[in-house]
Amino acid sequence: MQVIKIIINNFRLLKHTEIDLEKELSLIIGKNNCGKTSVLTALTKFFGDQGNANNFNYDDFNIDFQKELFECLERDVTDWGKKRCQGIELYVFIQYNETDNLANISSLMLDLDPNNKTVVLKVEYALNDISVVTLKDAFEKYYERFKNNKNSKLTKKECYDKFMHSKSRQFFKIVYKAILFDKIAGKICPDKFRVIDKRKVELTKIISIKYIAAKRETMNKDNDGSLSGLSSKYYERIKEDDENPVIQSFEDALVNTDVSLTKVYDGLFENVISKVKKFGGIKENETIVKIISTLGQQQLLKDNTTMVYEAGSHQLPESYNGLGYLNLISIIIQIETMLAEFRCDNKVNAKPADINLLFIEEPEAHTHPQMQYIFIKNIKDLLKDGSKGDDIRNKINLQTVITTHSSHIVAECDFDDIKYFQKITPTNVISKNMRSLEAEYKDENDPENKRFKFLKQYLTLNYAEIFFADKVILYEGDTERILLPAIMKKIDQEETDKTKLPLLAQNISLLEAGANSQLFDKFLQFTGIKTLIITDIDAGKEQRTMDKNGHEKIVIKGTEVRKGNTTSNNALKYYYSLPLKTWRKTILNFFVTRNSEQKILISENGSWKQSKHGKLMVVYQTEEQKDENKYYPRSFEDAFLFYNREFIIKNIDGFNSLKNVKQIDEKVGGTSEYKYTAYELAENCIKSKPAFPMDILLCSEPDENTDFSNWQIPPYIREGLLWLRED
Repeated sequence: MQVIKIIINNFRLLKHTEIDLEKELSLIIGKNNCGKTSVLTALTKFFGDQGNANNFNYDDFNIDFQKELFECLERDVTDWGKKRCQGIELYVFIQYNETDNLANISSLMLDLDPNNKTVVLKVEYALNDISVVTLKDAFEKYYERFKNNKNSKLTKKECYDKFMHSKSRQFFKIVYKAILFDKIAGKICPDKFRVIDKRKVELTKIISIKYIAAKRETMNKDNDGSLSGLSSKYYERIKEDDENPVIQSFEDALVNTDVSLTKVYDGLFENVISKVKKFGGIKENETIVKIISTLGQQQLLKDNTTMVYEAGSHQLPESYNGLGYLNLISIIIQIETMLAEFRCDNKVNAKPADINLLFIEEPEAHTHPQMQYIFIKNIKDLLKDGSKGDDIRNKINLQTVITTHSSHIVAECDFDDIKYFQKITPTNVISKNMRSLEAEYKDENDPENKRFKFLKQYLTLNYAEIFFADKVILYEGDTERILLPAIMKKIDQEETDKTKLPLLAQNISLLEAGANSQLFDKFLQFTGIKTLIITDIDAGKEQRTMDKNGHEKIVIKGTEVRKGNTTSNNALKYYYSLPLKTWRKTILNFFVTRNSEQKILISENGSWKQSKHGKLMVVYQTEEQKDENKYYPRSFEDAFLFYNREFIIKNIDGFNSLKNVKQIDEKVGGTSEYKYTAYELAENCIKSKPAFPMDILLCSEPDENTDFSNWQIPPYIREGLLWLRED
């Protein structure tokens, strides 16, 4: 038996969010403030040990829902009964099989079809038709007090907010329902339900939820003993195991210690006791006062147990550990304690719940990357072992949900376990299964789905941080990788519009895509991340030639833009395939004539089309003008050489990445005209492409405005980065 899906409506950012859960481990990832913690909070408020209406407050309602309720109160509350959703809703989809004990979930079973093995439990914190009338009357009376007060400057909406913050719990109530699941249609039937009486149905027998919060009691301040305190909590869960020889030894040691200490106390307190006898007038053979030792196991562990770590022959206190190590120990102890609670270890006649959900928030806190790798590698084994049970312990159905911001944990996690949270509006978040991305990449021309396999491996091994980025830049190679941070900083320093957030202050991930950025298109559509692709126009000229079998074929030979008629850049052809279909001129001319707005694309029905509202921009070289000279570069290198030729000439001794350096400054005859174009210099003079950007940075000079004052950014890159900087 397992939870296969959770739907949450109207809870904070989760306006309508569906989350599929895996049988063992689900990893929830996403950018900051995208509702990951809200999933846990909603579940614990409904199903936690203290689950009741008093746990909810007005701020828990989705903002859109708050507005809808206010508008309804303003118009006619009879509209409220027409609404499908009248409060916060939680749907829990439970799937079972033939071997499961169905006693606890029998009250949730509304379908007699034996093939339908899905039941749905709905919990709502809702405002019914009667309560909304009462709410309206109460609010109107409340508002009258302020409306007639000349000193009050509150609007009706502001009064409404104040009223709901203090009074909402009086009108909203928690209701539990069993909802029919239509197996054929694959969806719930909200109108077909049974109200569940919590007094008759113990929901805790169906589902048990525990969590390890991100704010854990671990610190490395002097004299802190947070971990030592956890030892007593752990002992509390195992102390009833009478058959455990370790427990027996512990109790025997305490008894023996009590006897020994009592003898010591006789001497230690003899003087005090003798005085008590005098003051009390106690006579021989009458009741006497005696101080004995009564060590309590749990209190002993709590107050007198110190966790240390050994360094050679020395024992150092727990506070001397790093926070990462303390955090790891804390999580493991808490997991073991909670597993014992799930199993109902040593509780007479107690049975575990049918389903046990364990949430772990941000296990990576304070830990270095290697420890994060180790954690996610071993967590499944730890949880699997804890859920097995044995002759003494009960076996449990355990599902674990981990939320994380760690790219290292993502990199080591099973790709299919990932749930990606994406904020699609300021008030709504959706959850996407990375498993479903595989279907997006399926293509009849790629039966083995090699593109998806490449993407999966590439992202998890190298660029898992993209899952947490707000924006991303796909670049071609080493030159851009080395220079882009400097270019972004230069733009931040040069731009005068301070209302815009600097590029380096934004959460932008850089990803090397080479000439294959088209491989990422489905992923970019899937995540909805604002993306800038920086690539080369790669001008070429089609030529007819013969292959080795004597058949004619067309090849593209690289050339200057002014001499070309097409491009060898497949990524450009891919992203612009839709507008290219209607183009009647040469392919190269199409790209040459694009303006900035025409380079912005939006995803629609699996294809990319031009739209100024799009989240993808593909930039490449444009026609450049310096002084009176115009030039159209083919690559980054010749674009940079065209704009910064004098910079390179001035610092030529610092450019060890160049060869044939005489060509850079060579003139035509006795004129001031350069003999070689920037394209020719890029072809003839660059000895090492990775070393070229390093030389640029080494020869850079700062001034009062920027750290890189003596060279210019190619305009097409500036064009793209300024677009990316916008919200």
